[in-house]
Amino acid sequence: MRNVYLDYSATTPVKDEVLQEMIPYFTEKFGNPSSLYDKGLESRDAVSHAREQVAALIGAQPKEIFFTAGGTEADNWVVFGAADKLKAKGNHIITTKVEHHAMLHSCQFLEKQGFEVTYLDINEEGRVTPEMLEAAIRDNTILISIMMVNNEIGTVMAIQELAAVARAHGILFHTDAVQALGNVPINVKELGVDLMSMSAHKIYGPKGTGALYIRRGVHISNYLHGGAQEAKKRAGTENLTGIVGFGKAAEIAKRDFDKHVEHCRTLRNHLVERVLAEIPNTFVNGTMEHRHPGNASITFEYIEGEAILLFLNHAGISVSTGSACSSNSLEPSHVLTALGVPVEKIHGTVRFTIGDFTTMEDVDYVVDTLKNVVSRLREISSVNTQKGW
Repeated sequence: MRNVYLDYSATTPVKDEVLQEMIPYFTEKFGNPSSLYDKGLESRDAVSHAREQVAALIGAQPKEIFFTAGGTEADNWVVFGAADKLKAKGNHIITTKVEHHAMLHSCQFLEKQGFEVTYLDINEEGRVTPEMLEAAIRDNTILISIMMVNNEIGTVMAIQELAAVARAHGILFHTDAVQALGNVPINVKELGVDLMSMSAHKIYGPKGTGALYIRRGVHISNYLHGGAQEAKKRAGTENLTGIVGFGKAAEIAKRDFDKHVEHCRTLRNHLVERVLAEIPNTFVNGTMEHRHPGNASITFEYIEGEAILLFLNHAGISVSTGSACSSNSLEPSHVLTALGVPVEKIHGTVRFTIGDFTTMEDVDYVVDTLKNVVSRLREISSVNTQKGW
């Protein structure tokens, strides 16, 4: 049976170049970067090199990169660090209704502590406009956090314009760039962001490693307390192998960026065109213009997306019914709800995400299989409806 993985927004396989870079740091070069003897200094140099590689991918300075255990930690650090540092100035935070749960749940926690949070709506394209943001700002607003690329529908936000609004009011601006990294052009200086979250496992690096960009001159409170690692900002012995892998993955992402984007966009467009042309009563969620190059969030009317997923899985195809982080939940997608998709159609949505190892033959196999699966499920649905089930 053919195996096709089309869930690259959930996670990516570690590329061989990345793995080979990591292996020596499991066995030979295992020193603690805080140690002062040669093995420790060797590891410290490796961490510094990885910091340079990640910084180069986003147009930052190495000293502005702080390694974390992933994107979730980076998001939490921003929310709680900014709230603590700036609580004397105000208690109002602005984010959106379509953020990752790492941001939403952190903000909801702060609301229980007396903070006020505005959750911005999105327009029909799945985006927040500068005007929408401007209208939500108050005198006591201390932080604005808007993700760069949505993890479910792939919408790319106008971060440069949104950050300019925040800067005009002297408000810290953070963006969750976990899905954006390696998929859309990023230069933090041009974007004008103060803080940015990243994750290694979305760009063919290892899981359990991420980073937070903190613009020089920006100060937020520490989230983890202990040792003096990461310039005394993030305590804990560094995940040496993970950081080395993240650095190499970032280097490859920068080197192969144009090739990667073109490959993903070509195959994604082919998938969307075939599905919309050959499977009736289907539609794409969000705009196709401002979109992650590999993302296709498609709703199949009159059937359940979970049933589609299970039938595709039986055929060796891996997809998601939305965000893989919340696919075990029976609650309708908060992103599609905010987009205005009716509940019954939300449950018929499948997210396909293309990656570097996807081939045109893979895509055609998926669409051919999908046509049969959807037809079969709609026949079952029709029979059940007629029987009053």
